[in-house]
Amino acid sequence: MDVKSSLNEARLFQNLELLASQVVEGFISGIHKSPFHGYSAEFAEHKIYNTGESTKHIDWKLFARTDKLYTKKYEEETNLRCHMILDNSSSMYYPEVKQLSIKNLNKIGFGVLAIAALMNILKKQRDAVGLSIFSDTYDFYVGEKSSERHFQMLLHQLDSVVMDESKKKGTRTYHYLHQIAEKIHRRSLIVLFSDMFQTKVEEEQLFEALRHLKYNKHEVVLFHLLDHEHELNFDFDNSPKRFVDVETGKHIDLYADTIKDAYSKNVRAYQKALQLKCAQYRIKYVTVDVRADFSTVLNTFMVERQKFV
Repeated sequence: MDVKSSLNEARLFQNLELLASQVVEGFISGIHKSPFHGYSAEFAEHKIYNTGESTKHIDWKLFARTDKLYTKKYEEETNLRCHMILDNSSSMYYPEVKQLSIKNLNKIGFGVLAIAALMNILKKQRDAVGLSIFSDTYDFYVGEKSSERHFQMLLHQLDSVVMDESKKKGTRTYHYLHQIAEKIHRRSLIVLFSDMFQTKVEEEQLFEALRHLKYNKHEVVLFHLLDHEHELNFDFDNSPKRFVDVETGKHIDLYADTIKDAYSKNVRAYQKALQLKCAQYRIKYVTVDVRADFSTVLNTFMVERQKFV
């Protein structure tokens, strides 16, 4: 990454909070196409009324407009503890993007902006959020809090991630997932953003680490980030190319068509194995194309949050 592209990224994510707000507002404006028809920014200050609760705080004006019962929320209420986990290994910086934009993101840019958008929702709901970032080291950890100062600190940390110019950062996903699981003691909703590519393929250890995240009855969502065009379908033109492993520096020269079928078969088999293990451990597995919008992430999160609280 050259200095110019780094500065472009700095300018883009300088107001990460505003971008996150735009993502959430865009999602809400199209909510009539989702399971949350009727949800609006106004509802961020409300929660659904449950039979048997006191009627003291029901918002009757909102009832008149929606024919649904909601109660007003107050600042001291924290309904949910959520811990975000971001894979920051070198493979997450694919595809190479000269200038990031909300519609032109690599995997790390998508993950950062998705987490910031979810934090925007959590903040409005007075929920507590924590963050872990890992690669071949445990780069960052902070526990769950709901203060404004805490949210701003997390945004600053996420902002610094996309400007990281270091190369050949491997992945020790299973190692650090075990460490993260040990740190989160109170029941939480855990959300992991990763491409799940390993420097060394040790699937059983990875599966055990995912299972460990269910410790203490946590609910876990895995957003499997991939560039579907290239990383899933291997859709390259059939001219000589050098494919480089960004985490180890190893490379191979070949024509894409010579390995396309075998590559796609193996990647999809790995994806299927992940999906089956997640189902076995009752982890919500969601594959996400980083060339698409954020609706899959936000829809999934809203559904899982409703189940959790």
